[in-house]
Amino acid sequence: MARKSVLFVCVENSNRSQMAEAFARLHGGPDVAAFSAGSRPSGRINPKAIAAMAARGYDLTAHASKGLDDFADMAVDVAVTMGCGDECPLVRARRREEWQIPDPRELDPEAFAAVRDLIEQKVLELLALLAADPDITP
Repeated sequence: MARKSVLFVCVENSNRSQMAEAFARLHGGPDVAAFSAGSRPSGRINPKAIAAMAARGYDLTAHASKGLDDFADMAVDVAVTMGCGDECPLVRARRREEWQIPDPRELDPEAFAAVRDLIEQKVLELLALLAADPDITP
């Protein structure tokens, strides 16, 4: 499989898109270049997201909240919006997906973990699609 690139986008780039990027890195390995960004980045990663991913063995403290401007000159194979309603017209992507993922920002730890697990499931489905579809290439 040729290396695929995926950009996960939500508003703040502090919860959903960060966890999706982490899972794509965990499960995609060297075959996937995973990134995340926000349309209005908060400038920080939510401590709840850090804790939720630490429970899965991933250190989100190494991540930073980034804006879409950081990816303006980059084309990706897939751009995934996380249910935030942003269309991200500046993102150049061969394929676009909209995932309806609830914003976990204000949820208790158990509900936050359920959103984390939903994101992981969706990422695994996307990675399987990328592995099976030779037409989605860089």
